[in-house]
Amino acid sequence: MSGLDELASLAERAATVVAAHLRNSVGRSDLEIGTKTTDTDLVTDVDRAAEDLLVATILAARPHDGMLGEEGTAVSGTTGVEWIVDPLDGTTNFVYGHPGFSVSIAAHVDGTPAVGVVADVMAEELFVARTGHGATRNGRPIRCAPARPLDQALAATGFGYDPERRRQQAAVLTRVLPRLRDIRRMGGAAVDLCSVACGRVDVYFERGLQPWDIAAGSIIATEAGAWVGDLTGGPPSDRYCVAAPPDLFDVLVALLDGADGSPP
Repeated sequence: MSGLDELASLAERAATVVAAHLRNSVGRSDLEIGTKTTDTDLVTDVDRAAEDLLVATILAARPHDGMLGEEGTAVSGTTGVEWIVDPLDGTTNFVYGHPGFSVSIAAHVDGTPAVGVVADVMAEELFVARTGHGATRNGRPIRCAPARPLDQALAATGFGYDPERRRQQAAVLTRVLPRLRDIRRMGGAAVDLCSVACGRVDVYFERGLQPWDIAAGSIIATEAGAWVGDLTGGPPSDRYCVAAPPDLFDVLVALLDGADGSPP
C-alpha cells in the first residue's frame, strides 16, 4: 500500500466512525447548542465530541502528524503530514436534522494537498480522492459535469454568518442569478464541492470560508476534473472558493469578479 493509500484508508476509517456518531446524534433531545462568531454561527457539544473522536482516531495511528481542526485542535507534527479536519461541516443542518452536513478530512503532505475524504452523513455517501488518482463516491469513479453554457449551469453557493457579509453576498447573488440556470443553497461547503465533483451541480462559489471548510472538498472536486481556485488565479482561499468544469471556470470567475464590489 502506497503512502497516499495509507492516508486515504485512515481518513476513510475516521470519517466513517465520526459519521456514524453524528447519525446517531441527530434529533438528540439533550443537545447543547451554543454560538461562536455570531448568534447564527452554531456549535454543539456534538461538534466538539466529533472532533475529539476524529483526532483520536487519526493520531492513534499516526501520532506524529500535524492536525488543524475547526473546533480548536492545533497540533504541530514532525512527519510532513498535516490533517485539516472539520468534524461537522454544516452544524445548522445537523441541529435542524436537515441533510447536507458532513465529516471533512484532508491530508496535506509537505504543504501539498494529497488526500480528501468527505462523508455526507444523511446520504451515507463517502467521497474519496488522492492527488493524481481521481475521485470516487462509495467506491465508484466520479467526474464533474460536462461543460455547458453558463446560463444553463446549476450553481451551489453559501452565505457567511456576519450580517454585513451576508448583505454583500446577497448583492452579488442578485447580479449573477440572472446569468445562471438556478441556485442551490445546501448549507455545507464540503458537500457542495462534492456535488460539483459528481455532477450534482455544475458550479460552486462562496466567499469567507476557512481552510477546514474546503480542504477535502477541493481535492475531491479537482480530482473529479473540476478547476478550483479564487478570483485571481490562486488556490481557493477565504477570499473566494470557486469550483467549475474547466470550460466554465474562467467565465464564472469573470462574472463573479464583475459582480463583487465588496472589500476583501
